[in-house]
Formats: sequence, structure tokens, C-alpha cells
Amino acid sequence: MRYLPLDAADRALMLQRIGVDAIDALFADIPLNKRLTGLLDLPLAQSEIEVERGLKRLAARNRSASDVACFLGAGAYRHHVPASVDHLIQRSEFLTSYTPYQPEIAQGTLQMLFEFQTQIAELTGMEVANASMYDGSTAAAEAMLMAHRLTRRDKAILSGGLHPHYADVVQTLASFAGEEIVRLSPDVKADEDLVAAIDDKTSCVVVQTPDFFGNPRDLSGLAAAAHAKGALVVAVFTEALSLAALTTPGAMGADIVVGEGQSFGNALNFGGPYVGLFATRAKNVRQMPGRLAGETADAEGRRSFTLTLSTREQHIRREKATSNICTNSGLCALACSIHLSLLGGLGLARLARLNHANAVDLADRLQAVPGVEVVNAHFFNEFTIRTGRLASDLVEMLAERGILGGVPVSRLLPDGDLDDLLVVACTETNTPSERVAFAEALSDLL
Repeated sequence: MRYLPLDAADRALMLQRIGVDAIDALFADIPLNKRLTGLLDLPLAQSEIEVERGLKRLAARNRSASDVACFLGAGAYRHHVPASVDHLIQRSEFLTSYTPYQPEIAQGTLQMLFEFQTQIAELTGMEVANASMYDGSTAAAEAMLMAHRLTRRDKAILSGGLHPHYADVVQTLASFAGEEIVRLSPDVKADEDLVAAIDDKTSCVVVQTPDFFGNPRDLSGLAAAAHAKGALVVAVFTEALSLAALTTPGAMGADIVVGEGQSFGNALNFGGPYVGLFATRAKNVRQMPGRLAGETADAEGRRSFTLTLSTREQHIRREKATSNICTNSGLCALACSIHLSLLGGLGLARLARLNHANAVDLADRLQAVPGVEVVNAHFFNEFTIRTGRLASDLVEMLAERGILGGVPVSRLLPDGDLDDLLVVACTETNTPSERVAFAEALSDLL
């Protein structure tokens, strides 16, 4: 049976109310050649058990990162997530809780968000962090808009080392807001001159460290030059674990720090949901998007928590809102916070050192393969190699040998000069035997 609650008269009344004659008028902005004229190429209605069998057959065609040696990175990283993380986030008081607009019944959720903010502020070297955002790319776009509000300028410079997906999201949001974006050419070796690109109209410079190609960047000189011209520095990261090994963006003078928190507590999940991290200086807090959980005292003087500085009603009035991202990835933020708590400061630093050591070992092995060049002078747990062959072909051949050998740069930057570049990540999940097998397989293929 089909459930159709509206009859013809109901639909006619609705169309009359909105001022159109027919349903087809609602699709007037979609070109005729883009509209479907028949059924999709999908199976017709099936029973529940038939659907389950069909989906299992489709799923079996995937090659899971947990089933083979995985060296994928470029914004999504395979890390070990302790079983206790999944156990704790499935507790009903966390799993089913909604937005904590009523602090008197949401103290647990609010305290968790407050602790999460504290952890992110410490990791980034900043003074205040929000209660998370959708993902790293939207956080970067919101940071660009925030910088424009703070400086009252509307021009942003995007580094050539910024992850292409992040740059695309920033550019998309800017196009609707009427902002100017200057996107520099891909910068494989981190030798671009960002300072020269800053002028008196520049609101911010958006720069990633480690960048898309794996290069850590010293932002100190850039920050000083930007501030001298009244511009801000937005520091971006895609691998949050790098914050435990490198000088923090805050210590290098960044004004806003944003990135992806997937590395902590959140598995790859076929690309999401993930959790955007956002931190800034205390003086900028009133222009910070998203939610902020604050500490206060209740009527009896007890320590308590509440959402502060940003109201739900503000976000409903879209044209007057600081940000139209009015929710957060709460469960993903909780998973991130639990994982960080389980690691502690010493465990986090040890995990970062292990990642770096594994990546150095792999880079040395790949560098020894005839025809392979490691492009980076320095890196954390991710680097770029030049193979002399189409990297897209190599990864397919490596996959046939049970090795997910990295992300071809051409997949995200379709430029002929970058076709032989492969971005490779090595984390604590990669064993010595996997690193040996990768180098041997690449040697055979080349």
C-alpha cells in the first residue's frame, strides 16, 4: 500500500496558496534536459530480505581500509579508535540527547561540550574554541566569513597548499556572499610567497599546515606580515594529530584555527559524518560561528554550564545571523573528546611520535625505489611522492595487490603537471610488514 495523505483537492489548494497553476511550475528553474523522464535505473520494489541481499552484494564490492594495507590520507586518516569510545557514545543519555537549549536538564551534554572546547583550545594553542562544526571544510569557510566581519574587508587569499576540497567549499560560500577569493596555484614544495599576495584589501590568508602535500609550515613570518597590513591568518589542518607534534598555530600567531577532528574517535565511515574544529582568540569570540558552552554558577552557587553568547533565535533569522551553521556534530565531538581523554597528554604525544616514525620509515623505503622521489623536505605522517608514472594507474594496480597506496593528486587537482604525484599517509595502524610490502609492490610496478 502507498501512503498518500493528500488528495487532488488538497494538492490544488496548496498550489493555489503558493501561486502556481501546476506542480511542474515548481521545477521551472531546472532545464528540461536535466529532468528525469522515466524511472531511475534501479530495481523495482522488492521484499525486505531481497533488499538486504542486494545491499550486501553491493557492499561486498568495496575494498575496506580495515581489510587491506591502507596508506590513504589527504584529509581522512585511519587511526585506531579504542572500543571504549564506541561503547561510551552509545549510552542512551548521549546517543539520544538533543540540542542543550534547556541547561537545567542538559548539564551532562553541556559539560561534555565545555570539556571538548577546552581540549581543542589547548591543542590549537588558542584561547577559545566552539562546540564543533560540521567538518573541517565548512569550518574553513566560516573562518573566512568571520575574518571578513572582523576586518570589514572582503578579500581572502587561499594558499596553494590548502586542501582542494576546502578551497572549493570556501570559494562556493564566498560566491554567494559576494566575497572575493584569490586562489593561488598548487604549491607542492611549500615555496609560495604568501606575503607578497597580501594587500590593503586583504581580509585573511587561509593557509594549511601540514598542507595538502604534507609540508609543515612556519606561520610566524606570515602572521607578522599579515597583521602589519591589517589582515588575519586562518590556519587550517586536516590531520588533528599533527597538533600534538608541531608548534601550535596559536603559538605561531594565527588568529583563527580550523580543521578536521576525524582523527580522534571517529572512524573513516566512508567519508562522514566528521567533526569540524574551530578556535580563535578571546577578543574575537563574539564573531565566532557555532555554539559556545560556557561555565557559570547556578542560583545555589554550584558550578554549572550553559550555551552562551549565541542564541537559537539568532540563527533562525538567517539574514541577521553570524552564521547559518546552527548545529554541531555533537556525537562526533563526544567521540573526539573521549579519545583525547583516554590518551591523555603523554599518550597523545607518544601517538604523534609513533606516526611520525612510521611515516619516516615508509618514506625511506619508498625513496629507495628506483624512479621514486619523496618531494617533501619535512613532514609529519603524510608526504608526497613523485613516481614518473600516472599515479592514478599505480593506485589501481596496487589495489589489486591488496594495498591502498595513497591518493593521486590528479584526483583532486586535475592538472597534467601533477599526474605523477601520490599523497601517502602512514599512521600507527600500518605495520612494518605492510610498509615493506608497499615498497616492494611499487618497485615491481615501476
